[in-house]
Amino acid sequence: MNNPSSGHDPRLLLVEDEQDTADLVTLIMRERGYHVSHASDGSTALEKIALMSPPSLVLLDIQLPYVDGITILETIRATPDWEHVPVIMLTGVADQEKIRKVRALRVQDYVLKPFRRETLLRSVDQSRGTPAPPR
Repeated sequence: MNNPSSGHDPRLLLVEDEQDTADLVTLIMRERGYHVSHASDGSTALEKIALMSPPSLVLLDIQLPYVDGITILETIRATPDWEHVPVIMLTGVADQEKIRKVRALRVQDYVLKPFRRETLLRSVDQSRGTPAPPR
């Protein structure tokens, strides 16, 4: 197992409404040494942001029930202690205007679904350093 932390498992908040995708990402990230907390809709994600301490990383979909991912990202950036948490968008939305909007909100990367395992892991590894350059 390639554990990116020293002494404890890093925590990850996964906000994903498609259960198959959530299960796959959870498996991949647990193999990488992350403890994964999952929110299956936008309302649950907002509750977790309000109640839990900031994770090491957030993987966030845009299209979610109840509250969309852009609103969640805006909330993360406006929440003390969460504002600098790395966020990777993991979404099927390829709309250039939405990509510009989330990049302005300081996302580390924008990974399109369906994704390759290697692409996701490269993005996660890059998020631990400097933000990925705009594409």
